[in-house]
Amino acid sequence: MKISILTATRAEYGLLKPIIKKMNLDSSFDVRVVVTGTHLSPEFGLTFSEIEQDDIKIDKKIEILLSSDTPVAIAKSMGLALVSFADYFDELKPDLLVVLGDRYETLAVCTAAMNLRVPIAHLYGGETTEGAIDESIRHAITKLSYLHFTSTEEYRKRVIQLGEDPSRVFNVGALGIENIHNQTLLNKEELESSINFSLEKPYAIVTYHPVTLDANSSLSQFESLLDACKKFKEMNFIFTKANADVDGRIINQLIDNFIEDNSNAIAFNSLGMKRYLSALKYGSIVIGNSSSGLIEAPSFGIPTINIGDRQKGRLQAGSVINCEPITSDIESAISLALSNEFKNRASNVTNPYGDGNTSMKVISTIKDYLLNKKINLKKPFYNIEVK
Repeated sequence: MKISILTATRAEYGLLKPIIKKMNLDSSFDVRVVVTGTHLSPEFGLTFSEIEQDDIKIDKKIEILLSSDTPVAIAKSMGLALVSFADYFDELKPDLLVVLGDRYETLAVCTAAMNLRVPIAHLYGGETTEGAIDESIRHAITKLSYLHFTSTEEYRKRVIQLGEDPSRVFNVGALGIENIHNQTLLNKEELESSINFSLEKPYAIVTYHPVTLDANSSLSQFESLLDACKKFKEMNFIFTKANADVDGRIINQLIDNFIEDNSNAIAFNSLGMKRYLSALKYGSIVIGNSSSGLIEAPSFGIPTINIGDRQKGRLQAGSVINCEPITSDIESAISLALSNEFKNRASNVTNPYGDGNTSMKVISTIKDYLLNKKINLKKPFYNIEVK
């Protein structure tokens, strides 16, 4: 069974890695990893090298990014992806395409697959992020897909609400939780050496992505975050840079400027999964608007400060503090997160995103559907009785 697995970003690959590794161990599968997006960009760290370092063979590298992050450039990148992946799928003729998440590249690739009649298995449908264009993209990918793997039961119900038959929608939990349970993490000294930065003082991990439905807001919102960080001289800050969304380059330039002026901060295009999870293990707080603050961070018992609307609507643990993208609000949230009372609360939360056995649930379901020829692309719309 020829399985094409798409990855366009560092974070997405880190989540897909256990599926790729385990599929490669099963002789039933011919796994073809196709790499695109920021993986192939020097500006974003050429992170395809992380895949190769994990001894995973890359079947094809397909470049689609333009050297701009304007809305027009993003739309044109989607066009390049649609054209390029149409040729790729026509040549490869995979039995299934596996995708994760809600990136614009993923939507374009899924559109190409649909036209080539390639069935799609989608991870992480049904989630809501009201402050980002990802919201619309995620639901569009759901309608293009045949098999659905959600991270919670609430999200499973939402995919069914979109008209997908319940028999094809599976609540499997979050791959990020599986990585936490199965990855051998660095000890603190190894992490310190690996990033060449002192971790003697308490530190925050900061990841902030553009809020793509708020026009011209990324600059002011991120400046507010940096102004709040400046108030906490007793802390260190580890920044992971923004992705290739509209205005992502603005955020990354502001990070570079901040690092130059503040010796208690360091930044990375990509920490890689192992170093990132290790940083979470020893960190004091997570700050920003990345999904990792809601999904992975609670498993380490540390507080998350979730800024603005980008993750609005996502299921949250009790260790998450929501605040507005205003300096005073962010400063107050950091102070609350550092209080002994809230740290104790965060250390005792239950993560709502599964038990850490996600990849085998996904693989066994895919194997069942392909071996037993259960896929019929003429899928009917599933109607829910309205009361």
